[in-house]
Amino acid sequence: MMENTKRPLIILTGPTAVGKTDTSIALAKAVNGEIISADSIQIYRYMDIGSAKITREEMQDVPHYLVDELYPDEEFNVVVFQKLALQAMEQIYERGHIPIITGGTGFYIQALLYGIDFDETETDHDYRRELEAFADEHGAQALHDRLRTVDEAAAEAIHPNNVKRVIRALEYHKQTGGKISLHNEEQRKKESPYRFAYFVLNRERSKLYDRIDRRVDIMFEQGLVDEVRKLLDMGYGRSLVSMQGLGYKEVAAYLEGELTLEEAAEIIKRDTRHFAKRQITWFKRENDVDWISMEEYGSTPAVVDVLIKKLKEKGIV
Repeated sequence: MMENTKRPLIILTGPTAVGKTDTSIALAKAVNGEIISADSIQIYRYMDIGSAKITREEMQDVPHYLVDELYPDEEFNVVVFQKLALQAMEQIYERGHIPIITGGTGFYIQALLYGIDFDETETDHDYRRELEAFADEHGAQALHDRLRTVDEAAAEAIHPNNVKRVIRALEYHKQTGGKISLHNEEQRKKESPYRFAYFVLNRERSKLYDRIDRRVDIMFEQGLVDEVRKLLDMGYGRSLVSMQGLGYKEVAAYLEGELTLEEAAEIIKRDTRHFAKRQITWFKRENDVDWISMEEYGSTPAVVDVLIKKLKEKGIV
């Protein structure tokens, strides 16, 4: 009985380039849903090509949230995501529609799904500045190595280039003496306040990697270099968190003469493949997940039919 009083929530995720955009639009139209983006870059204005941001035409009049809402120098992290996503969900529920969380940032999805609390410790500004200075002097990898010595599981989950999350994990350890990985694991065991379905789209690895490589080629054809040049000309420097996104930091390095265009493209492809692999590893650790093979069903309409069948079985639609 308690389960039926929970409000419905659909999560549609998967690795980058798997086909989330087309599937999410078709699903939203079929179930009267509205889409909330769980992507760490698509929220920024002017960052369209490198983030593979959905266009207005592709939205097909389906309402989208957390797309084009912040400027590239504004702070966006899991706490801000939680706040904005919850606000969007309330609006969607008020209209009698179903929120669909779509995007590949598993940490954001987990935080929203289980209401993870990130406010247990205060920010230690002095220690944070000390770690930032260490990273500037010795490099992101050296800072990541420090994390590995105190919390190996966190180091495995956080990419070395994600300096902000590495610093947060080290800060948590300094303040509590504990491991943020264990804290997050405990939070993950919390019962979700939602009646949810958690779908992870996937493809055979070699086909996924081919799609990633092709997507990167298309980004360059669409004008990724000009997009990054414009951002730099607008004053959005390379040190911004947003400009550390895949595709942006490599093209910025090319524009400043540190890489050739061919090197930048190959690094983006390689690092995006590695990113997709880490995304899959993350989703495999999550509970109550339905894995959907895109090859098995062959087309977006067939995949959506399967999703709707599962949603009906779960009593969500």
